[in-house]
Amino acid sequence: MELPQQGVALETLLDRMRERKQADADWRSARTFSLVYPAGEQVDAVVQAASHLYLHENALNPFRFPSIRQMEDDVVSMTLSLLHASPEAGGAMTSGGTESILLGVKTARDRARAERGVERASLLVPHSAHPAFAKAAQVLDMDLVQIPLDTDHRADVKAARRLIDERTVLIVGSAPNYPFGVADPIPDLAALAAERGLSFHTDACLGGFLLPFYERLGAPVPPFDFRVEGVTTISSDVHKYGYSIKGASVIAHRDSSTLRNHQLFLYEDWPGGIYGSFAMAGARPAAPIAAAWAVLQCLGDEGYTKLAGVVRETTRRLREGIEAIPELRVWGDPVMSVMAFGSEQLDIAAVGDGMDERGWHLDRQTGPDALHLMISPAHADVVDTFLTDLREAVDGRGDSRGTEARYSS
Repeated sequence: MELPQQGVALETLLDRMRERKQADADWRSARTFSLVYPAGEQVDAVVQAASHLYLHENALNPFRFPSIRQMEDDVVSMTLSLLHASPEAGGAMTSGGTESILLGVKTARDRARAERGVERASLLVPHSAHPAFAKAAQVLDMDLVQIPLDTDHRADVKAARRLIDERTVLIVGSAPNYPFGVADPIPDLAALAAERGLSFHTDACLGGFLLPFYERLGAPVPPFDFRVEGVTTISSDVHKYGYSIKGASVIAHRDSSTLRNHQLFLYEDWPGGIYGSFAMAGARPAAPIAAAWAVLQCLGDEGYTKLAGVVRETTRRLREGIEAIPELRVWGDPVMSVMAFGSEQLDIAAVGDGMDERGWHLDRQTGPDALHLMISPAHADVVDTFLTDLREAVDGRGDSRGTEARYSS
């Protein structure tokens, strides 16, 4: 496509965009189980209005846009409170979980360089950890060492202990992990890190804005936040179960000195003056910061607790319905609203094909083969229809083994 010789009228452009958009996943009807986290029209209105108010501003310079800096500080402060941080804690907003994870890894690497002189560093992550850790290792020129999983799909602590060496700078645990929705044994893994003076990162990109409210509802929540000794950084996405627009996450530090000393980038050896940034990006969109601030303020503790209750009940109904189909089983014991289910008898990819034909969008996984669900408040209205279609898909496609190539979400 080449740049048009003459500008195209706005309505013509919008018509083209609407036509193309028809091929996209229909998340508004709650038939998609990942990527988008719809929480209702009221929340949509809040984030749209707030983001439009800051559509053109640049969050790079807090001196020119102090309102953005204040909103970022507020979002970080509210997140730290949810994670039971002390007054000495600090943090920053990022563009998403991948950037938060990358900055957590960078902080651990640079801390180990400064304190122990480690040059070729390695990070120790569960086999189920998000690929963002592998990306961080590649970008930061580090080695990635994977911890095998136990039979419950959680990191094997004994194996982790054997894998630590003098080049290890960071141990990681997920709360929960993406593939199975189970939480790694964070206290045990963090204790391994603390024993050796290493950093420990809890990847709570999924759980950071849901598990605290599950706890308020009386649900059993595994320890994962700054109440666990040894946890030094936590990533938590506001654009997941915080229900903000995409591009909003928080990297939280137990000690704000590590934020300043090892995450902050400062540069002045050029004619443009002192350049500083806590993020990987230079120019940063202000709209996600504004949207995150607005939705946190609008929903408040009461609103988030209510939505968590909807998600919890919807997850219970879906899990019980799946497990009531004899051919299916949920892998592991998910701690919140993320789960994967498969079969020891049927071709689960063929079942997934059947669900595709019925208009559902389920991610595929391997090791073990599975269909993946990420449940949002909007799914409360489609549970019965989903389970009916799933039963039909199992009956109609379950004997079609090997017809669909496996692929990972």
